[in-house]
Amino acid sequence: MQSIKDIQADIIDEFSMFEDWEERYQYMIDLGKTLPLISQEFKTEENIIKGCQSKVWVHAEIENTNIVFTADSDAIITKGIIAILIRVFSNQSPAAILEANTDFIDQIGLKEHLSATRANGLVSMIKQIKMYAIAYQAQLN
Repeated sequence: MQSIKDIQADIIDEFSMFEDWEERYQYMIDLGKTLPLISQEFKTEENIIKGCQSKVWVHAEIENTNIVFTADSDAIITKGIIAILIRVFSNQSPAAILEANTDFIDQIGLKEHLSATRANGLVSMIKQIKMYAIAYQAQLN
């Protein structure tokens, strides 16, 4: 299993291959299409990320001692953003998720190229992922 840092480094490398932000947005859209989709039964109000302009659902469950995330969004760019976060944090331990920083987001230039509402949504997504990690860590201890 790859560490969070290794996955983040891979994402930084992938984004560095693109010349401009149009190509990066297209790549994010493509990533969104590969997102492991959330089951319809989890597309509930309680799984919606508060603070996002578009609808984003995130579901988490524990498998062994790692958290597995699934997600979906009704907006293609947002779906790409959550796909990146799921790639980084899914199949990781709660402790690893809580210890992880998200500097890679700045390194790929994502935050500076998002509208203010999408940037707030990104922060809300990360916050919710960390909240799941806190809850599951408490359960495992």
